[in-house]
Amino acid sequence: MQPELRGCDFCKFVNYEDSDDFYLYELGTNKCEPLYSYEHLVKNRIILHFVVNGKGILRLNGRQYDVGPHQIFLIPSDTSTFYQADKNDPWEYIWFHIGGPKIPLILKEAGLTPENPVYGPAPCAKIIEELTREILDNYTRQYYCIGTLYKICDYMIEGSRSSQENSFDNSLIYVKNVISYIQLKYSEPVKIENIAFALGLNRSYLTRLFKEATGYSLQEYLMTYRMKMAIKMLSEDRMSVSDIASAVGYGDTFTFSKAFKRHFGQSPSSCKGIDYSMATGMIGQARASRMIRRD
Repeated sequence: MQPELRGCDFCKFVNYEDSDDFYLYELGTNKCEPLYSYEHLVKNRIILHFVVNGKGILRLNGRQYDVGPHQIFLIPSDTSTFYQADKNDPWEYIWFHIGGPKIPLILKEAGLTPENPVYGPAPCAKIIEELTREILDNYTRQYYCIGTLYKICDYMIEGSRSSQENSFDNSLIYVKNVISYIQLKYSEPVKIENIAFALGLNRSYLTRLFKEATGYSLQEYLMTYRMKMAIKMLSEDRMSVSDIASAVGYGDTFTFSKAFKRHFGQSPSSCKGIDYSMATGMIGQARASRMIRRD
């Protein structure tokens, strides 16, 4: 039986990680009691709250924000955050725990960052609310949920002031291009120098830019993406471990097996034919354990 989160009206833990860029871990709704409060410190995940009605406050990085109907507020990863419902008009919200290397870029493009954690009220607030409810109604459909989240972000970007004022940060374009480059070339011997040269940037500048935007170093993202593709191939059980090693950019099986075991804690051969739902769980566990080791 799936655990339910106490103090809310609806909560589901879904752990959708098939997408290369956008992960959905949890979703739910809460019609809060007066002065209901919560304090978060989440690792390697971002939480979005869509306020349906009512109001409350958000405290983040030493600042307090008033948040009301049809606004969206951000709980960044690795940041202690407090929020509380109003005493007289407590809010009702829909929340999503999300992650993925492109999420900070997408939200920044919409003007939603740890420095600017409140969005709206959006001109397309009604559409966004309808889309959030569609996800709740169809939470068992992974690709429907991920696709609808992309739609929500697109509406946010189109409706944001930063988009209207055409003040898009060019650095985000570089980071998106790096991600596209790695996802296209991961099966080849990828070198950071080659990526920097392809984009016409200094290596150290690109490395810092990518880390600030995604939380990953370039090497971490390349390795993580290769391991994700490897576990997918192993779950399909159509290729040998040797062929998979080559397919994800490793020159020999020994080096691949060593990297795989360091990443997942198991050998590649022990994961052949693994159920893909278990495989995605391994990806999440590997990511969480790396965050713990960093701390």
